[in-house]
Amino acid sequence: MILIVLGCVLAPLSVLGVWSANQVSDTNRYIANIEPLIHDPAIQNALTDKITIQVTSHLNVIGYTNQAAALLTSKGLPRVGTLLKTFGPSIASAVSGFIHSTVHKIVTSPQFANAWIQVNTVAHAQMVKALSGQGGGAISTSNGQVVIDLGPFINIVKQDLVKRGFTLINNLPPIHPSLALFQSRDLVKAQSGYRLINDLKIVLPILSLLLLGLGVYVARGHRRALIGAGLGLAASMLVLGAGLLIFRGIYLNSVPSSALPSDAAAALFDTFVRFIKEGLRGILVLGLVVAGGAFITGPSVTAVRTRAAFTSGLAWARRSGEHAGVSTGPVGTWTYAHRHALRISAVALIALLFVFWGQPTAAVVIVLVILLLVILGLIELIGRPPAVPAVPETAGQP
Repeated sequence: MILIVLGCVLAPLSVLGVWSANQVSDTNRYIANIEPLIHDPAIQNALTDKITIQVTSHLNVIGYTNQAAALLTSKGLPRVGTLLKTFGPSIASAVSGFIHSTVHKIVTSPQFANAWIQVNTVAHAQMVKALSGQGGGAISTSNGQVVIDLGPFINIVKQDLVKRGFTLINNLPPIHPSLALFQSRDLVKAQSGYRLINDLKIVLPILSLLLLGLGVYVARGHRRALIGAGLGLAASMLVLGAGLLIFRGIYLNSVPSSALPSDAAAALFDTFVRFIKEGLRGILVLGLVVAGGAFITGPSVTAVRTRAAFTSGLAWARRSGEHAGVSTGPVGTWTYAHRHALRISAVALIALLFVFWGQPTAAVVIVLVILLLVILGLIELIGRPPAVPAVPETAGQP
């Protein structure tokens, strides 16, 4: 019992460890995780506001307007200069509005989405440094935050504005603002935890499975222990899901609106953890399937009646086929004779598919279970018991 409990406790840590390792070691997986962010309206608006503020603050439209007003005044046009200076804030607001709408069009364009993927692909190698606390690169740690450099995206905006005739943008110096991806007082602790889990990303899943298997093996009632292990595994995934929900609230409360709007922070968190949720759903369904399978193969009245109904239904289908002239012949006889080995092989095949699937989701688990049931059903349907020879009548028997 203790071994099964320990295995269930390690299961959520295994999910987190595998997720962390995938985010660092698998570039395709990381890009698949971060790519949807650029299509989220909340993230698009946050990027638009951030880039617009950086461009307009460096552009200093009011400063240029005052210089032009002073020049007109020195040329003997004081009224025009005063009028221009008076409308300076309105002109700056109009320019800011133009830049904001233009930036939003750029941010929501396919060109920007491609740039988002390219920049993050290059920056993926720096994610290791960010999470390990080393910093540096396009993604780094700064003042307790994990930030991404927006310089490459501002260059895209500048080029687009120049093409639209807004050549004043050429006077801007290089701009490298940052967008905070994560901020927390416990960032250092989170980085330490990440390093520990990353080191144990292979050990934890194997250890969890070994503990569960050993717990079932040493238990007096193997079937009952297997049911408990399956239900415990499912329950541990529910605990992990609840933990993610709690941490989501903590994370959102720790991010000030000045650093990242609440809707953008929520979209960011939900996007980053969605693969964890997919993984825990898959394991939850797997645990329930294992528990259900162990129960159905047990000696309870419900299990016996269920198996009897299943067998009777297949036997009826086989007899109906034979009456209609459809017979499996020698194949059916061979299948029946080797049905135990075929069942074990089918279960082993589905187990290997699950192990080597890479990132099995709940849908994958359900499909594999259905496939296994179909294979087992075909074994029972095709397997034809040998015909029982008829007993000859005894001579003189009335």
